[in-house]
Amino acid sequence: MHVTHLSLADFRSYARIEVALGPGVSVFVGANGQGKTNLVEAVGYLATLGSHRVSSDAPLVRAGAERAVVRAAVTQGERSQLVEIELNPGRANRARINRSSQVRPRDVLGIVRTVLFAPEDLALVKGDPGERRKFLDELVTARVPRMAGVRSDYDRVLKQRNTLLKSAAMARRHGGRGMDLSTLDVWDQHLARVGAEVLAQRADLISALGPLADKAYGDVAPGGGPVGLEYRSSAAAAAVDVGAAGEAGGAVESAAAPGEAAPPGATGVREQLYEQLIAALVSVRKQEIERGVTLVGPHRDDLVLKLGELPAKGYASHGESWSFALALRLASYELLRAEGNEPVLVLDDVFAELDVRRRERLAELVAPGEQVLVTAAVDDDVPGVLAGARFSVANGAVERL
Repeated sequence: MHVTHLSLADFRSYARIEVALGPGVSVFVGANGQGKTNLVEAVGYLATLGSHRVSSDAPLVRAGAERAVVRAAVTQGERSQLVEIELNPGRANRARINRSSQVRPRDVLGIVRTVLFAPEDLALVKGDPGERRKFLDELVTARVPRMAGVRSDYDRVLKQRNTLLKSAAMARRHGGRGMDLSTLDVWDQHLARVGAEVLAQRADLISALGPLADKAYGDVAPGGGPVGLEYRSSAAAAAVDVGAAGEAGGAVESAAAPGEAAPPGATGVREQLYEQLIAALVSVRKQEIERGVTLVGPHRDDLVLKLGELPAKGYASHGESWSFALALRLASYELLRAEGNEPVLVLDDVFAELDVRRRERLAELVAPGEQVLVTAAVDDDVPGVLAGARFSVANGAVERL
């Protein structure tokens, strides 16, 4: 799969820009602040409905404009599609596929798939659990686009449940009579049902990703490792016996492959996860009412990255942390590629962050990709193996050299 044309209107620094692309390597070179990252950020937005740089859509709309439009022509095999997202901060975004059919924004997920390498990747290893949960959920959605709806449902139920708990906590602090919490059981069931699906998909992903990450780490840092991925469950921390549902990555039976029916036993796994989440919620209910917040569920879990027998966070050196972050991205690429839809590889100013050895090794590993989009402030930062189209980005203009 590759993007053949990118069109932006009032996106970031661009009032309007049209960029013709092709398979192979395309390198965008320009000084900082000239807009090169904005181009690949737009491609990434079509793939994830989010930015790797900011958490909301408002900064993506050019100053003074009411909305922004990102449009791309995408080719996969002999099939071509035109996908468009209209960003409307403060209002619902809109989406179109092939111009004529207006659809929900999440319906475009899966048309464009990307694997992004960026300086922010270091947070996957050194940052908070939220960074790793985001990594897992974005990759899950790339494999199984319908999970965008599941995640949205989970967030909605979690918000409603937290509102109820917060009200109960406030009533208790002010000495009022206890609230009627009979509806909390209903919200527990909703949270556990949707949460079980999130957990099953995360566990299936970790099971598939773990061996690929270990191999990729060895490719990036020969002689290093081994590395491992373990899933730390908040339900387990609440003294729930997760058993076969897996506190560690890969302990849950495989979920359905993308686009396929659930394999034998998958329904049973989800039921087991559901029951375990229900039990965990019951076990911490008193604390939740005291604190006014949901204490267990996928939103409280973490992916533990292990270098040898130790957690990478806090023990890995700066170079080892970079190698681990690169290994996670390379493993993501290999996983999506193996499942039949090779993603666009995006390397956003990442070479300037790496030493020469890692820079050259990463370039060798990504060069065979169907489409590789690279940004760099200095052309010399880009290893020679990434030969291909070169674009100059300056003063709001993108020119092919």
